[in-house]
Amino acid sequence: QVQLVESGGGLVQAGGSLRLSCAVSGSIFSINAMGWYRQAPGKQRDLVAIDNNDGTTNYVDSVKGRFTLSRDNAKNTVYLQMNSLKPEDTAVYFCNAEVKHLPWVRFDNYWGQGTQVTVSS
Repeated sequence: QVQLVESGGGLVQAGGSLRLSCAVSGSIFSINAMGWYRQAPGKQRDLVAIDNNDGTTNYVDSVKGRFTLSRDNAKNTVYLQMNSLKPEDTAVYFCNAEVKHLPWVRFDNYWGQGTQVTVSS
């Protein structure tokens, strides 16, 4: 079993910053891609940023230059530093990771429980 535990959400004024963390634990042989998604009320869950585990990180255009994803492989943790936050960034943010339990099995997709980020104007 694999668990993803997120932290760091909250309420912040426009222009402020927050840092989200997501720790992966449990039965882990290796982790491939790790990323963050968000879902605003009444909308679908969309990709925010993803580390592809190949030296590349992709960001949705709306957060480029403001958000930075980083990962600590020794701690199986991924972070999302969010600066210059805007009201339109308000959403539930979900961590995602591709995890392999054993060397000969495929990677499975896992989600965190979500953390609320609210940006007031």
